[in-house]
Amino acid sequence: MKSYDLIIVGGCASGIVAAINAKRRNSDIKIAIIEKLPRIGKKLLATGNGKCNLTNETSAAHNYVGKEFASYAFEKYSPEKIKEFFASLGLLCYTDSCGRVYPESNTAASVVDALRFELERLKIDVYCETPVTEIKHKSDFVINGEFICKKLIIAAGGKASPSQGSDGSGYMLAKSLGHSITRLYPALVPLCASPEITKPMKGVRVRNVTLTLKGEKKIAQTSGEILFTDYGLSGIAAMELAASAQKYIDDVKCNPFTYIDFMPDMSYNELVDYLLNLNKIKGFTNIDNLLTGFLPKAVGIAICKACKLYKADKLISELNEKDIRKIAEKIKSFPLEVTGAKDFKDAQVTSGGIKTSEIDEKTMQSKICRNLYFAGEIIDVDGGCGGFNLQWAWASGMLAGELN
Repeated sequence: MKSYDLIIVGGCASGIVAAINAKRRNSDIKIAIIEKLPRIGKKLLATGNGKCNLTNETSAAHNYVGKEFASYAFEKYSPEKIKEFFASLGLLCYTDSCGRVYPESNTAASVVDALRFELERLKIDVYCETPVTEIKHKSDFVINGEFICKKLIIAAGGKASPSQGSDGSGYMLAKSLGHSITRLYPALVPLCASPEITKPMKGVRVRNVTLTLKGEKKIAQTSGEILFTDYGLSGIAAMELAASAQKYIDDVKCNPFTYIDFMPDMSYNELVDYLLNLNKIKGFTNIDNLLTGFLPKAVGIAICKACKLYKADKLISELNEKDIRKIAEKIKSFPLEVTGAKDFKDAQVTSGGIKTSEIDEKTMQSKICRNLYFAGEIIDVDGGCGGFNLQWAWASGMLAGELN
């Protein structure tokens, strides 16, 4: 049986930095990472469209699920501290105008390599293609009947993107050690919504919209880019609503609506005045061209159809002020019925996980099982697009690696 002071289950972002921080703090301890895939850090390679959005400098203000629990980790390992950590690995970063931090190389492979080289330098053992199916605990932890350790960190990810290693198996391991799991939902995943409306606009992107998800009352709101698909909506703004929409559907047994504001920077009255002026300027052309100055043609046609004003040969000049006001209303609040979200295989993140009430937020140590720690997505903490979830992975992993 292979014996270690510390074993980390999961060679993901949080697991790797937990191992590095633990070894840097105590060079005498013997550490191993156990990973089911043929290589560590696979999910990292897909982040930020292959560029690896490492963190976001605005993380402190971000509206995380589980933010109160995560606040200590974020305070101790802020985005600045994370950048310093990567600088210590020889990885330089830059920050874009939205606070998103990327490696200077613009390649996620550089991040994985920097972490891998540090594991090698610190002589941390890595066992790949080794799924963990059983953990027994008495005074020590026995893993698969093959490994034994005094302290254990489970950083096995959630259920999102199972092809990249997160298949939910970590939850079963946590349950076997006495922990509870909240309901799990795919997050940062496309919405299924009114396909009969969205399909004609398939492939069309709109850069800057505000989406408001409503049931009996407002549920959530996001802003950013959307992409129309044959089944509904994708793009950052839509994906950030997915978990909230699915939770509402499961709880209330009723479909919510998402209302698209295509012109969030213009008030309704300003928009009416603008459209009335367009009527004068472009009145000689057909209605297809009414909104082409600020929206894709397919979206403009969909808006006019929703107002029951569309005919292919209809001229803009045939629209009266009442018609213009209807169009302005639909531009500011275009409804789509949300029937659900895509599955975990299409999701970037899992919403839900190990109950935070069962974990010490200042150490990441289990309150149920001594010398057991958790890090990353397996815990019930998640955020939106833009490096926020990786910030949680790094911060929680570094904190768990302190082994306090």
